[in-house]
Amino acid sequence: MESQNINPIQNQTENIDVKAILWPYLIHWKAFVISVFVGLTIAYIYLRYATPIYQASATIQVKDDKRGGMSSELATFSELTKMSGIKNNVENEIEVLRSRTLMEKTIKDLNLNVSYLRNGKIKTSDVYKNTPIEIVWIPNDKEKAGSIIIESSNNEKFKIVDNNQNTMGEYGYLETITLPFGKIMVQKKAGKNYNKNFEFKVNFQPTKNLIGKYRGSLNTAILGKNTSILELTLTDEVPEKAEDILNTLIKNYNQDAIEDKRFVAQKTSRFIEDRLNLLAKELSDVENEVESFKKENKLMDIETEASLFRENASAFEKSAIENETKINIIKTLQQYVKQADVEDLLPANILSTEETASPLIEEYNQLVLMRTKQLKSAGPKNSVIVQLEQKIEALKANIEASLKQSLVNYNIVKRDLDAQRSLLSGKLANAPTQEKVFKEIFRKQSIKDAIYSYLLQKREETEISLAATEPNAKVIDKALAYTNPIAPKKQIIYLAAFVLGLLLPAAVIYIIQLMDTKIKSREDIEKNTTIPIVGDVPHAADDEALLVEANSRTNTAEALRIIRTNLNFLLTEVPNDRAKLIFVTSTFPKEGKTFISVNLAATMALSEKKVLLIGMDIRNPKIDSYLNVPERGVTNFLSDKTNKSYKDYLVKIENYENFYVLPGGIIPPNPAELLMGKKVNELFDAVKHDFDYVIVDTAPVSLVTDTLLIAHHADAFVYITRANFLEKAMLALPQQLYVQKKLPNLSILVNDTNIQKGYGYGYGYGYGYGYGVEVEQKPWWKKMLKL
Repeated sequence: MESQNINPIQNQTENIDVKAILWPYLIHWKAFVISVFVGLTIAYIYLRYATPIYQASATIQVKDDKRGGMSSELATFSELTKMSGIKNNVENEIEVLRSRTLMEKTIKDLNLNVSYLRNGKIKTSDVYKNTPIEIVWIPNDKEKAGSIIIESSNNEKFKIVDNNQNTMGEYGYLETITLPFGKIMVQKKAGKNYNKNFEFKVNFQPTKNLIGKYRGSLNTAILGKNTSILELTLTDEVPEKAEDILNTLIKNYNQDAIEDKRFVAQKTSRFIEDRLNLLAKELSDVENEVESFKKENKLMDIETEASLFRENASAFEKSAIENETKINIIKTLQQYVKQADVEDLLPANILSTEETASPLIEEYNQLVLMRTKQLKSAGPKNSVIVQLEQKIEALKANIEASLKQSLVNYNIVKRDLDAQRSLLSGKLANAPTQEKVFKEIFRKQSIKDAIYSYLLQKREETEISLAATEPNAKVIDKALAYTNPIAPKKQIIYLAAFVLGLLLPAAVIYIIQLMDTKIKSREDIEKNTTIPIVGDVPHAADDEALLVEANSRTNTAEALRIIRTNLNFLLTEVPNDRAKLIFVTSTFPKEGKTFISVNLAATMALSEKKVLLIGMDIRNPKIDSYLNVPERGVTNFLSDKTNKSYKDYLVKIENYENFYVLPGGIIPPNPAELLMGKKVNELFDAVKHDFDYVIVDTAPVSLVTDTLLIAHHADAFVYITRANFLEKAMLALPQQLYVQKKLPNLSILVNDTNIQKGYGYGYGYGYGYGYGVEVEQKPWWKKMLKL
């Protein structure tokens, strides 16, 4: 049984009291209301003056060879010209749209390096195009940022002021002005009103700074898994600016793609034109040779004479001519590839599609175009350029090897055809020598004529591709900005402010509770000890009397009356023919031990019982702080050698019929020895027969042994614990004294509790409303403001 009493946790249930957990927060509801109000006010001010962010979106369809390409009226021309050698896919085109080069061109086209701001009372807003002037900025070599203020002087003049409000000068329109960050020229916009005075702050930003800003706000998304439709979105403070950036970006993207295709077509066209000029001369020479041969041999119609032979050998001759044509084209292309530099494009459609070199030439041209683009923003020694050049050289070697292999193949065919020609020569042994010579001349003429016709066809196809170059992207929806800003989001801001308004005081209260190790209420006593609680005394108001009187209806008075009743239950085993001795002690001074002793004695005296209050805290007597008593008392009686009675030191309290006090007396040099003397026994034996109740104010038990020396005289001990003062860890001391029974009939009284913040039995309600007492009912707003 004894071991069960040592651990108070064993006697407690594990039920979670939700109301007890929430009570510390509920009693501070005003803090939550104020915090939420402040949070919502800050949110309102923030939303009132925050710069809204708008989003513009555009939808385009990108030509994608992997996903079926782009439906276009120009598809017929694409099939005819076969100039769509540069293949596209959506992923590549997304990177092109997000490229620095394309964004840089867009920024320069829209003159976004120069921004116009109007200063308000609190915030500054971007007016974008809504200005009567336009500034052309030529940055210096360093291309650093800067800002100025332009104020109109009159219809023809304006002033420039720096950020320190120093006037830099007065200038006219279209005048070149030199500033630390470059040269500017201010010009009027057509159709604007110049009679009205204006003032703008103008910011000048280098292009490289804006590229990162707008690329970061640009987003691309593919609409659908198997489609080539892209949605472009861009955010900015000015919706009109966001729309212009997207529209210009798409326009530049299409223009860039068209220029790339035209560049390849123009290169091919020049190559074909050069070859046509050369072949025209060669064909003219062959035709002159035919004419000379016929004149010399007086031949009129050799073909009619040899018609039968040609009918039999037409298929063979056709094969020989086609093979020779291919050999000549490959040799010509080999020579061009060998002489081509790293920036030169190769003819894209000279070879037939069956040739292995044809796709290699297409890939080679893509790399050359990519290198040309990169050189616009990077130096020739840049790692990307070097890698591209290495790939170009490797691909060029592959093309040369492929052409060489093709030439070997066609030569094999040629040898085979020559062998067959030797067989036919035997059959033609009887043919005239003139016809043999003529056929050789005719064959050369046919080959040259076939090549010439082939190149003429390719020239027409190239010219068609130049005239009908299709864009890479078809605009489905032009850029349009939403009327409502996407940021800041009012609902989210207000919700966050509301939640933070709740969390902030809750966190503060939680931290305070976490760090606060002092007892607060009787519940802390019940959790940490198994000692019975006799009651609790709430915090006394400043205007309350220090001593309980007969007509007192204060919380303290009512609490002491309850404690008086509870003590009677603890003292039921004490005989009725003698006084009941109640000792009052505490752990430390300043816990209200003397206050409770004095007022408990006064409360019992009001119940028509004869009560004696003895001050046994002889090291630090405090009864005189509450009652008007002399300095002589217990110590004088205990140290007296003249056999005086304790009654000689008694003091009767005014206004109380049965309230007597035996003060502590003069502080002695040997308090422990006095309390160990025989006269202490004599004192308690005497008062038992003269009074109904004896309240003894003793010393704190944690500091001195005085209380333990006289503890055996007590019928009951009231152990005072002061709320918000005593550490919870110190409750181990009364628990130990209780278990070891060093203080008989021990009970705990919780002093100085807060009835406004309390929760639970004993102090969650007011004591001061006694029966028959009229209480003023205050309206809710007075209770809230504590009026």
